[in-house]
Amino acid sequence: MNMRAAPPTGQSTDIRDLLLDAAGLSLDKLPMLHVIFDRMATLCAESLRQLASSQAYYSLSQVESGRIGDVLDSYEGMAIVGVFHSPEWDSHVIVGFDRDFVFSMVEVLFGADGSEPPVDDERSFSNIELRIAIALFEQMAKALQGSFALVSQVSFKFQRQETRMDFAVVGRRNNLAICAKFLLQALNRGGEMFVLIPQGALTPLRQQLASTTAGESSPRDPIWTKHIRGEVQRTEVRLRAVLEEREITLGEAGMLEVGQILPLQATPRSRVKLESVEQPLFWCSLGQAEGSYVLRIEEAVDLDQEFIDDILPR
Repeated sequence: MNMRAAPPTGQSTDIRDLLLDAAGLSLDKLPMLHVIFDRMATLCAESLRQLASSQAYYSLSQVESGRIGDVLDSYEGMAIVGVFHSPEWDSHVIVGFDRDFVFSMVEVLFGADGSEPPVDDERSFSNIELRIAIALFEQMAKALQGSFALVSQVSFKFQRQETRMDFAVVGRRNNLAICAKFLLQALNRGGEMFVLIPQGALTPLRQQLASTTAGESSPRDPIWTKHIRGEVQRTEVRLRAVLEEREITLGEAGMLEVGQILPLQATPRSRVKLESVEQPLFWCSLGQAEGSYVLRIEEAVDLDQEFIDDILPR
C-alpha cells in the first residue's frame, strides 16, 4: 500500500500565498488603496501649506499595477526618486518627482508668483533642487505613514536619493508593484509625483485593503474632515432681513413708478425674518443702537410650520 505523508500544518496556506503573489494583486478587489492614496494627497497638501504661501493642490490621478523596471524606465532621465525602507513590511518603497514637479515646487517654496514662464530645460538637477527634493521626501514619508495608518502601523525611513532609475533598486525589476500617480497644481503649472510599492509588501495586507466593499462608506479621515469644516466655516454668506412680504399681480408691478409710496402693514414691533439664500433662519426683533438699525435674534424659524403656512390658503 502506497502512503503519502500529510503536509505540515500551515503549508497549504503558504502555497496559496505563493500563488497569489505570482498572480499579482487585483486592484479592483483592493478598494482601500484608493482611500489611502486619496488621504495621502490630502496630507501632502496640508504639509505644503505650512511651507509655502502659494496655494498648491495634490490630486490622485490613477493607481495601476506594473513591473518595477517598466515603471522606473518610463521616468528615466526626467525624475528624482527617493528610496525608503519599511522595517514593518521588510520592504522598500519608492517616491518619485518628475521634472515639472521639482521645478514647480522650487518656485512655490521660494515665493514665486507664477509670472515667469515655466522652466523648460533638459539640464541636470541643481544642488538646490536636489536638497529641496530631500526635504520633500521627508514630508512624503510622514504622509505615507499617516495614510497607511488606516490599515497598518508602518513607518518609512528615507535611505537615499537617486536620479538614475537603474540605481533605484527595491527588488527584482520584473517583480510586480503598485504605482500611484499624483498631480501637483500650483502657480498655473504642475507636475507629477508617483509612489511605487512592491506587491509583496502589500500581499499580507490584502484582507485589510479589501475591507471597503461596494455599499460601505469609506473610513472618515479626521484631517480631511477638519479641512472641509474649516473651509465651510470660512465661506461668506449673505444675510437678508425681511420686514414684510406682499404678493401683487404682474399688472400692478407694471404700474409701479419712481417716487410711488407703498404702505406697509408692518410696525416697529413686527418680527423680522432673517434669511440666507432664501432659506429662513431666525425670527428677530427690530431696534436701534448708535444710530443704526439692529436685529436681536429671538428664535429659530420652524420650517415645518413655514411649509404649512405656504401651502394652506390664508
